Amino acid sequence: MFNKILIANRGEIALRVIRACKELGIKTVAVYSTADADSMPRHLADESVCIGPPPPSNSYLMIERIISAAEICDVDAIHPGYGFLAENAHFAEVCRSCNIKFIGPGPEQINAMGDKVKAKETMRKAKIPVTPGSEADVPDEASAKKIAKKLGFPVIIKAAAGGGGRGMRIAHNEASLVRGFNAAKLEAEKAFGNATVYIEKYLENPRHIEFQILADEHGNVLHLGERDCSIQRRHQKLIEESPSPIMTPDLRKRMGDAAVSAARAVNYSNAGTIEFLVDKNRNFYFMEMNTRVQVEHPVTEQITGIDIVKQQLKIAMGEKLPYRQKEIQFRGHAIECRVNAENPHYNFAPCPGKVTQYCPPGGFGVRVDSHVFPGYVIPPNYDSMIAKLIVSADTRTQAISRTLRALEEFQIEGVHTSIPFTQFVVNSRDFIEGKYDTGYIENVLNSGQFHNSSVKA
Repeated sequence: MFNKILIANRGEIALRVIRACKELGIKTVAVYSTADADSMPRHLADESVCIGPPPPSNSYLMIERIISAAEICDVDAIHPGYGFLAENAHFAEVCRSCNIKFIGPGPEQINAMGDKVKAKETMRKAKIPVTPGSEADVPDEASAKKIAKKLGFPVIIKAAAGGGGRGMRIAHNEASLVRGFNAAKLEAEKAFGNATVYIEKYLENPRHIEFQILADEHGNVLHLGERDCSIQRRHQKLIEESPSPIMTPDLRKRMGDAAVSAARAVNYSNAGTIEFLVDKNRNFYFMEMNTRVQVEHPVTEQITGIDIVKQQLKIAMGEKLPYRQKEIQFRGHAIECRVNAENPHYNFAPCPGKVTQYCPPGGFGVRVDSHVFPGYVIPPNYDSMIAKLIVSADTRTQAISRTLRALEEFQIEGVHTSIPFTQFVVNSRDFIEGKYDTGYIENVLNSGQFHNSSVKA
């Protein structure tokens, strides 16, 4: 049993971990930058330590400062949340060397799945379908042209150490390939400190479907079903739901088995997500694994009744999973809408600033995960997401109706938010009928449907 853990993160995920710890009787330490001095996680944790100024490179990404805070506060473990150092193998290794439990997989597993090129090779060996592409990193433009010619356009250039849509470019011809190749390398170097990229055949307008897995340290692995994450802009997810509108029992069985096999292939433990692309013929291909808890984990919690963050903590404490695969039951339908501080009428420009009014929705089947409160100042230094609206109901139709009601009720003033755009999408015929893919948002924006609508920011 852990006595005290440090949360190496901020915002809603830090608050989410604090709440899980409190319910398990575990004390918490929050680290914070000077920009987060008045944050809810800092004030709700049992202890808090300032680790630097607002820029992440001087605070939330400073391993030595986080470890120093952990040692000063005498913690047993560190929960990395998502983003920042959550998938940093070196950080996990440093935690291990300092005899501090990293609440996640080991550095070996993070390395194996964090490098997308290595991960695809591992999946090939495990007989899991992967998207056709380069079998190693692509060093230069000449190699990129050769690979693209073999695959056929369009292709997609991806950062090997990437995530969150960074270091990705789509190329439809040789000219855009050269531009995209160099731009992806520069962005990857800036975002991840690693300029390595690889190239895949670009599947046009597929579904993006991920499977939540849990694996303990005793060799037990299971999945908690799928999440459809196809509603995304520039590879950033906006709306997620479970179950997927295109899922069948047979497809879920095959994809779930593949997800479990992927985790077993690297001796994985703790929570993780196997992400797939699914084409129009319901053929699926491994895309990547996220070796951490996902932003959208609540939709899975709502349909399974399983607290994923608590399971992370219990797995890290050496406990066995209390479930077997056949015992996992899926009940009803859940939808998550991310609420970002950005103006959808002005190319989704970030809108940091003071929140003058914050009144979240409530009622049966409505959950809001957020660290925001009236008077909170959204800093410009971090991701623009300020809340997650999670709605559950017996059926998808009921969940959509409840989501629209909750979005209308959600009142945030002082800054622009993505709520009007989300209302437009959830109320669209294509979303209601489940007829959408990863190109849906781009099509909506290019067509002018949203900007010509009556929805106001």
